[in-house]
Amino acid sequence: MPQTATLTLPRPHAAQQNVIDGAKRFNTLACGRRWGKTVLGIDRIIAAVLKGQPAAWFAPSYKVLLDVWRSVTELLEPVTLDKSESERRLQVIGDGVVECWSTDSMGDSARGRKYGLAIVDEAALVPSLEQMWQATLRPMLADLKGGAWFLSTPRGLNDFKRIFDRGVDPERGEWASFQMPTSSNPYIAAEEIEAARQDMSEAMFAQEFLAQFIAWEGAVFRRVLEAVADPPEGRRACIIGVDWGRVSDYTVFTALSPAGEVLAIDRFRGLEYSLQRARLQAFWERFGTPWILAEQNNMGGPVIEQLQRDGLLVMPFTTTNASKAAIIEALALAFERGEIKIPNDAVLIAELQQFSAQPLPSGLMRYAAPAGQHDDYVLSLAIAWAGLEGYRVQQQQQDYRTMYWNPQAPGGVSEQPFPRVQISPF
Repeated sequence: MPQTATLTLPRPHAAQQNVIDGAKRFNTLACGRRWGKTVLGIDRIIAAVLKGQPAAWFAPSYKVLLDVWRSVTELLEPVTLDKSESERRLQVIGDGVVECWSTDSMGDSARGRKYGLAIVDEAALVPSLEQMWQATLRPMLADLKGGAWFLSTPRGLNDFKRIFDRGVDPERGEWASFQMPTSSNPYIAAEEIEAARQDMSEAMFAQEFLAQFIAWEGAVFRRVLEAVADPPEGRRACIIGVDWGRVSDYTVFTALSPAGEVLAIDRFRGLEYSLQRARLQAFWERFGTPWILAEQNNMGGPVIEQLQRDGLLVMPFTTTNASKAAIIEALALAFERGEIKIPNDAVLIAELQQFSAQPLPSGLMRYAAPAGQHDDYVLSLAIAWAGLEGYRVQQQQQDYRTMYWNPQAPGGVSEQPFPRVQISPF
């Protein structure tokens, strides 16, 4: 067997190369149909094994796996030292190894392996993908500090979406996520994509060709992407919504203009409340010292009292199932009517898209993020929107009173007499 050989491999198209160039240790690729995700995955696994690394390809079924196994064995045939069809294992010159697994039948047989690269194909179709990653795949990569790729067309807001969200979170430095529509594949004719659009529902086309994550059941917020716009510069806010956090949850401040534009968002966690107050005051002063509507549950009450003593215009918001439902439904209606504009913030968009509703035995709805996910962005934005509605009621009455949230009151706002306080003009 010669120790050198020539391989002929497909050249990545421009969009595939952009993904390769932007890759980090762990990568999630959500792409439209016929974009070429499998070709990209094969390119990555061959690059790994030619460097002498052990690598693994995972697919949700043997049928999905078979075509990849055939392609990999054909492409690597000039450098193959040993091949086992029964084990779907290939060893090449230089000690590189490829092993292919079907997740529906591998059981615990793969748990003892160690890899320099793991690729999960059609990841959105893998049942319990998050558990598989935590219990099986991630430990496999520890010895060699290996990397991973999750490749798929989206299938609703399942585990693949939750793993995708890691790559858009700036705190997840080892993760990268890519969203590639079918149209970025230069080999698919534009007129063919347009013809498919005419034959499919808007939601199905968005999923299959635009690679968007569509909430098919229990979705609360629609038309989220239509609301994305660059925030105007130099605009003053009329309300800031605050959702407090401390350890595992985030604290989020959201500033809204009178026109319903999200001017800025500040998101952080792990700070003492004294530092959170200071950070809120700086945020408040930056946007013209507007009203603040802040959650007062748990430790929120004492924090609000101190902010009021410091001179900030703070109103309390008590979160109950009823009040939360009221502000979430008001925010959902704002998206439906196109009354709100949000920045192109990947974490905010992800939280809005995955936020769901579940009916309770009482007949009310429970609004929350999926288990293990965050909804701090959503709650801060919903509180801010509730405050904006109250602000508009107040402006119409041409008077200055304390506004306080009451979901049973007309417009969601009750008024109480309060010493006149001049609100900064806009």
